[in-house]
Amino acid sequence: MTQHLAELLMYVAPDSIRQANERWLTRILERLGATRRNAEGLSLMDLWLSPQLLLTQTCGYPLMTALRGQVRVIGRPRYELPDSSGGNHCSLLLSRADDSRRTLPAFFGSRGVINGEDSNSGMNLLRQRLASLHRDGQFFASVGISGSHRESLRWLREDQADLAAIDSVTFAYLARHAEEEVAGLRVVVRSAFSPTLPYITVATVTDEQMEALRQVMNETLRELPDVVEVLGLHEVLPASESDYQVVLEYQQEAEALGFGRLR
Repeated sequence: MTQHLAELLMYVAPDSIRQANERWLTRILERLGATRRNAEGLSLMDLWLSPQLLLTQTCGYPLMTALRGQVRVIGRPRYELPDSSGGNHCSLLLSRADDSRRTLPAFFGSRGVINGEDSNSGMNLLRQRLASLHRDGQFFASVGISGSHRESLRWLREDQADLAAIDSVTFAYLARHAEEEVAGLRVVVRSAFSPTLPYITVATVTDEQMEALRQVMNETLRELPDVVEVLGLHEVLPASESDYQVVLEYQQEAEALGFGRLR
């Protein structure tokens, strides 16, 4: 039997979220009669581009840049969480609650932190929101790269940065299950909305195979109401690359205003 790669690694914290994703993924594989291949040691890009890929989740920004035309979009999740619904989510631009600055322009010249330069929620949506406020291509006095949303939150809490953009799904999970990680922080403003993180598979699948996979994903969600409750994930909606064109439009908006890179 062919072994497949199947991993859900975009939302792995807190542990209750990781466990719920694993339960869902295990049930999907059981329904498909598929054997799971060990993905240990694979980078995200290696996983996304592997010819053995059955199912994983990526970010909308790399989907439309590094992965464009090399994978197929199965669908996008319909979370029903604060600031995430109907197949869309946003970023929450956060500061410490005790910071006296209350408006986004007031953070000009502050310390920014992003989780990575290829992140839609951590970088691209932040760049689009700041583009009209830059001066000579600069908004922050410095921009650090933390490596993850959770690390960006830690930087804020520990006064290593002043402003960060955090995916609203991540924030909702932590606020519900690990409140200490968002304690002492406040929302300065919300970003524009963007499609939720897409589920992808290999580019070689047929339309029929892809639709069958999405159907199994939804059938297994209905079989696991406790997983639906923990994840706030009610349905995998149909989606394609074209739904994520808005991600590039946000990039182009910022570039047109002379703010092509956060620095």
